[in-house]
Amino acid sequence: MLKSLDLLTANDKQGAYPPSYYAATANRSNDYPRLESNFTCDVCVIGGGYTGLSSALHLAQRGYKVALLEAHKVGWGASGRNGGQIGPGQRVEQTALEQQYGMAHAKALWDLSLQSMSLLLQLVRDHEIACDLKPGVLHAEHRQDRVGESRDYVEHLARVYNYDNAEFVDRDKIQHMVGSPSYFGGMVDWGAGHLHPLNYALGLATAAEAAGVRIFENSKVVGYEAGDTVTVATETGSVQAGFLVFGCNGYLGRLDGTTAAHVMPINNFIVATEPFSEEDARSLIRDRVAVADSKFVINYFRLSADNRLLFGGGETYGYRFPSDIREFVRKPMTEIYPQLKDIRIDYGWGGTLAITAKRMPYFARIAPNVLTACGYSGHGVAMATLAGQICAEAVDGISGRFDIFERLNVPAFPGGTALRHPLLVLAMTWYSMRDRLGI
Repeated sequence: MLKSLDLLTANDKQGAYPPSYYAATANRSNDYPRLESNFTCDVCVIGGGYTGLSSALHLAQRGYKVALLEAHKVGWGASGRNGGQIGPGQRVEQTALEQQYGMAHAKALWDLSLQSMSLLLQLVRDHEIACDLKPGVLHAEHRQDRVGESRDYVEHLARVYNYDNAEFVDRDKIQHMVGSPSYFGGMVDWGAGHLHPLNYALGLATAAEAAGVRIFENSKVVGYEAGDTVTVATETGSVQAGFLVFGCNGYLGRLDGTTAAHVMPINNFIVATEPFSEEDARSLIRDRVAVADSKFVINYFRLSADNRLLFGGGETYGYRFPSDIREFVRKPMTEIYPQLKDIRIDYGWGGTLAITAKRMPYFARIAPNVLTACGYSGHGVAMATLAGQICAEAVDGISGRFDIFERLNVPAFPGGTALRHPLLVLAMTWYSMRDRLGI
């Protein structure tokens, strides 16, 4: 039954990375122990993804004694499975944020997004994280009548935010940039980029451990008790801490009811083809940028360091992964690239992320000494990294940036966790139908 489905184990083996291209090319150098005793520290962080690893690293750099608990392996969840795209802005465009929250708040959110990019680049540089970081993300319009919106948005970013890294792309140019007849124009952001997401997470873990963080893998949290001292229980041990930070995102389950009511787990799927020659790879994506299209059920793709096409797409209405992910994703891939209908697919994997009702991150103080940050809605590589730094600041009594996100007042889903899945089915059915009909 869906009610009892544990997403931590529903589709994956305990303590093992999924059979992804990322896992096959990971810079994994060490394992971390299981928590098998009682541990006391200043701050306990739950979740070994970008939010948790960044929180732990920045807390340790501020002098706190930190324990990080991960149910599987660091980078095991969405942080090690995603499309690897990074870029400024939020999941929602600035023009929409201006209407919803006013210009001052929208500009503050834009500034935070630029800080997220700067932080990621700084961490990669300072800690020498080998993660195949490359520039450029192309936002491709799948409908002719939306191309003007891309042009207007490029002009808006330049005029209002003084951002000149975005470039409008017309139909002729996008046909040269992407070897597909599916797109009519769009916007390429040269201030954005893409990377190997698992190797980035592993680099953060190495940096956090070097800063003094105690990382415990295969240490699933089964509950916690708030109070002046927070007690966090795992299956084989416990942690007592002055503060608790949740960085769990799509794999939170029912560990914290307040957070769970505000996020909806959804699955996404990626394949990696066989390697192409340099010439064939450039015929698919000429400038090696990452691509994300304008469909609601989004297609996103890029080239790997060894010239494979990494393609993400497809939707499901349940939380079980398809029995054959490779063939499941082949369909949307060949809709974009018909010439790849017979290409060999070497890897196929799925993962679970979390979205919110407003597609904006959910930051909250569950208690005075319990913080949560999640719900990046597919825009989490850089933003979750920043969220960790912001949570570390908030623990240290500096709450200005945390407050900017908390003031978004991201609502809970109607009916809380009980109605999240029926709402997901209705939404995905409606929007996927609109994609197919081109409306």
